[in-house]
Amino acid sequence: MNRWTKALTAASLLALAACAQPAPPPTGQQVIDPYANMGGGALYQGDLAGGTLGAESTPQYFDGQIGNTVLFAANQTTLTGDARAILARQAGWLKSNPNFSAVVQGHAEETGTREYNLALGARRASAVQEYLISQGVEASRVRTLSFGKERPLEVCSDEACYAKNRRAVTVVSSGGGSAVPIGNAAATAAAAPAAAPTPVAPAGTTTPGVATPAPGAGNPAGSTGGGAVPIGGPATPPTGGMGS
Repeated sequence: MNRWTKALTAASLLALAACAQPAPPPTGQQVIDPYANMGGGALYQGDLAGGTLGAESTPQYFDGQIGNTVLFAANQTTLTGDARAILARQAGWLKSNPNFSAVVQGHAEETGTREYNLALGARRASAVQEYLISQGVEASRVRTLSFGKERPLEVCSDEACYAKNRRAVTVVSSGGGSAVPIGNAAATAAAAPAAAPTPVAPAGTTTPGVATPAPGAGNPAGSTGGGAVPIGGPATPPTGGMGS
């Protein structure tokens, strides 16, 4: 009897000792989710502000979504209603992206003389430049350049193609505020050092060490250069030449 009593007493003591021991420490830190019982899925949904992570602040977006080209009627430099709507979007984009500058390229169709079309392209580019500035774009960020008829979008001989070539194209690039307007002859002359004059022998003479000009080589009467001309050149079309 004593043996059974001793066994029961020992078992009771062991049970009491087990109850008196503290609970084991947690194996890891407990994380409480305050939104676990809210339901409805994610709390924040929708697109990120500003579109797809800066895709709107690229020249590709400007060309494709804003529109980089405005068209003109034949022999005209007046902005149409459609042109002003495109330029208003261009001005808004440029104001939202101050790190970009713009070069407005003026073009004309291939009829008429080179000189007339260069002047016409210059006036078209200036019309776009003035409108952008009137919409709040800093003047220092917009330059102008005329290609005349030298860079047609379509090579053709009918009105449908001519209409596409009578245009002004706004080309944007990063680096706003640092551009110097093309055609500023005074600033260009001040920055460039004066070149020493080259001695020229009188006609019909040959002097050792003195150059005699040949037609077309430094001789304005024989020069027929090509390519783009910065604005600031002739604004009046020469007699006998018309373009569009």
